[in-house]
Amino acid sequence: MKGSDAMTKGKPVTRDRKPAAAGARGVGSLVLPHSTLLLLFCAVLVHADPPRAPLAQEDRTNGKNTLAAVEKLRQLTTACCASIESPLGRTLCTATIVGEDGYVLIKASEVPELQKTRIKFSDGRSADLREVHRDTRLDLVLAQAVGITGLRTVSFGEAHALTLGQWLCSVAEGGGAPRIGIVSAKPRKIPGEGAAMGIRMDEKPTKDGKGVRIVGIASESPAEAAGLQEEDLLITIAGEKVAASRRVYDIIKGRQPGEVIDIRYLRQGKEESCRIRLASRTKVLHNWEGEDFANGGVSLRSDNFPEVLQHDIPLLPTDMGGPVATLEGKVVGINIARVDRVTTFALPVEAFWTEARQWIQADRHPPKAVPAK
Repeated sequence: MKGSDAMTKGKPVTRDRKPAAAGARGVGSLVLPHSTLLLLFCAVLVHADPPRAPLAQEDRTNGKNTLAAVEKLRQLTTACCASIESPLGRTLCTATIVGEDGYVLIKASEVPELQKTRIKFSDGRSADLREVHRDTRLDLVLAQAVGITGLRTVSFGEAHALTLGQWLCSVAEGGGAPRIGIVSAKPRKIPGEGAAMGIRMDEKPTKDGKGVRIVGIASESPAEAAGLQEEDLLITIAGEKVAASRRVYDIIKGRQPGEVIDIRYLRQGKEESCRIRLASRTKVLHNWEGEDFANGGVSLRSDNFPEVLQHDIPLLPTDMGGPVATLEGKVVGINIARVDRVTTFALPVEAFWTEARQWIQADRHPPKAVPAK
């Protein structure tokens, strides 16, 4: 028979075995009739577990009934954070309270102009903010609510003691609603690829050697938000004249996501200007390639962190800056970037609290002035 050599080569072939009787199947050395096999199969079906019905919405991880079981954590989380709002009352991000006299930590790239924002606490009080210290490496800013005292501060634990799959809780909706999830990856460094505006440029120089022409705008990009259009001619970037696309790329890539830069450009021969708030290059590329499956948005800065704690608590970009805690109420980090629908990065306590505490102490007790000689 054709093909039999490939089937039997190298294998012993038994030729003296008696064939099974008609209507029977061999199982090892045991020969069973079809009727017996059918009865056995039916018995298995009778004793098999019936398919389970899907969980009701209120019984799922962040459903009403599930969250009721961790209701005691509400005061340990919502009372220790606040909402950062624009002059029009729009929520920008969340703040974690670290000093009873008004000190808070905020995601820095979400508030490039902190002096134009206000903070609103869970007890209804609100205040202006005074910037104390900004750290671009950590993407954190320490600020103080002007004239506010008597706040409840977070109680810090240890992030490095967490294990994969351990339950965590955080807050959503500006600190008004608790959410739960688990540690979904080991702590690690997240490298960065720089910032981006979300434009494609003509690599050929213009006829007069001045400016760089835009030939494409990424959807939901900083450039689109600022109003730039195809065929606009970039003249200056952050005060520097540009004549080559490579120079534009280098200027932007060297900046941090969240930074605001001034742009001057020509549109149909008329000079105009705008301000652009840069985003992470990875975020812009994902949007451009149709890979942004976040269902709620991605943080402007979602990379270039010295260390992150990753979890799957369902949060939005406006929830970044808020605390993430164990089910015992110990805060183990500050949410720093929404990456996608099931991934949020948090700065672990060990990465920022020693430095932040020093910033607070230096601001509370500034060095005394030395009389001039």
